[in-house]
Amino acid sequence: MCHRCDQINKAKENLIKSVRGEPDVTTSHSTGLSKNDSLVAGYVEPQVDLATYISTSYLEPFDKLRANGGFGQPLSKQNSRQDPSKRSFLKLTAASAIGLGFAGTGIATAQEKKAAKTYSKAPPKPENVLTPDQALERLMEGNERYVAGKSIPLDFHDVQNSLVKGQNPYATILGCSDSRVSPEHCFDEAQGDLFVARGAGNYLTNDNIATLEYSVAVLNTPLIMVLGHESCGAVKAAIDAVDHHKDFPGHIQLLASAIAPAVRAVSDTSSSRLLNVTKKNVIMTVERLRNKTPILDYYHDQKKIRVVGGLYHLDTGKVELIA
Repeated sequence: MCHRCDQINKAKENLIKSVRGEPDVTTSHSTGLSKNDSLVAGYVEPQVDLATYISTSYLEPFDKLRANGGFGQPLSKQNSRQDPSKRSFLKLTAASAIGLGFAGTGIATAQEKKAAKTYSKAPPKPENVLTPDQALERLMEGNERYVAGKSIPLDFHDVQNSLVKGQNPYATILGCSDSRVSPEHCFDEAQGDLFVARGAGNYLTNDNIATLEYSVAVLNTPLIMVLGHESCGAVKAAIDAVDHHKDFPGHIQLLASAIAPAVRAVSDTSSSRLLNVTKKNVIMTVERLRNKTPILDYYHDQKKIRVVGGLYHLDTGKVELIA
């Protein structure tokens, strides 16, 4: 069995385990194919039943891909017809795996169904429907305004009604939790523009991988940026753990261990070590997102998304592209 098939089979097992309440012992992966190549005309309008929408975005294209030889032997469509409950179960487990805005059983809440009904054919923010290159250009132009002190004043009431209907952010940011680095501020953007996942050290976990997959496969976000920053305390903790064998209380040790590969990959022991390890951590995360996650690497290979890395400079506010 090929490595990709093994990943997918493990993903299915983990989806089933999540519904049964069993622990997930491996990284959960899924796969999905974009059904729309155009921009505004191809905007995916969520259906009333969000579980059905997830199934359509993830499971059915996956069936077709396997049928065409993409990941091994095709799934039996005949068996699926004979046992409708099987497909229904997969719909529920797919929604459960996404885990954002759905009830614990994988079924959309009444409020979510009501919101889905209010979607128009046009996206909530048409200006956010961009190509990957356009999205990156807009993101960096926003940072330039921020650095120059020319940020555009925001008024929530300008977008209030459109955002009640849904969201279509043009960029996803995987950033650090540091209070000095707020993506909405440093890229001069408003509500509904950025889909943000934050955690100390901006390293990958199963949860934030799922968040990024959701943004791409469901929200059609064309750009992902991994955003690190100078003087990152999480990276410093990882350096102390590797270089000086320092132990940390509670779950902080897990954080240090997660960033340790970046520390070991940098041989420099000068005063620039913290900065260089911070950059390496961003670069390694970008590489993993491009090549190691079945959904994101598919979209990246098809040039439907860009995955880039940035470094925020505390003294100037400028974001430097480093990957």
